[in-house]
Amino acid sequence: MAFQLSACAEMLWRDRPLAWRVSRLKEMGLGVGLWNWPGWDIPALEKTGATFTIMNGYLQGRLTDEEGCAMLLASAREAVEVGKRLGVQRLNLHGTGLGPQGIPIPQIGAFAPGMEIRARDTLHRLCDLAEAEGVTFTLENLNPIDHPGCPFGSTAAVLGLVSAVNRPQLRINLDLYHTQIGEGDLIRWCRACLPWIGEVQVADNPGRCEPGTGEINYRGIALTLTEMGYEGPVGLEAFARGDPETALETFRCTFTV
Repeated sequence: MAFQLSACAEMLWRDRPLAWRVSRLKEMGLGVGLWNWPGWDIPALEKTGATFTIMNGYLQGRLTDEEGCAMLLASAREAVEVGKRLGVQRLNLHGTGLGPQGIPIPQIGAFAPGMEIRARDTLHRLCDLAEAEGVTFTLENLNPIDHPGCPFGSTAAVLGLVSAVNRPQLRINLDLYHTQIGEGDLIRWCRACLPWIGEVQVADNPGRCEPGTGEINYRGIALTLTEMGYEGPVGLEAFARGDPETALETFRCTFTV
């Protein structure tokens, strides 16, 4: 079984133009993950012919209040148009908007009654948009160290929301780097999330670099995902400890099962 492997272009070869990075990933037989679209040369990215597996599906907005929901839907509509031009397979969401260095806007220390119900309603409205446009959104888990106070940021919270909405237009972007920091027990979380996973993202911890640079047994996880029957994409959302091409080959070898 072969996973669809991809890598986040904005985290590699950071001294090179984005279109060059995308083209190089394509040459290496990898899909491409992207973050935010403002400032991109969209025609140049279109010309690369790369397979874009995931990109940020919004720039602002929130899940849990009416004003934030309206902002999120408007921003998601913009993202859908960019994503459709590039043929992006999944548009990624978080529990709220993220500011500089990924700090949540706003930060929420405690959940008021009804917040989860309002978040589900917002996600249903996003699924309605996705169904009309023929796209798929993913909701990504984060960790409380890098993204303090992010509402619905944990793996458990993301699983709870996506499984409750339970629509094919909304999947989980299971980021195992974040799960390791926030909760650990990665294989059990993979099993629990499996019916709703749209993509698995990986980076080692500490350092957020390629597999083999930290504490996570990614080879074991690759074998377990295969045994579980997971056939979806695996994306490297990581910096390179040294040479990016060496890091990418290490990633490829780790997840070639």
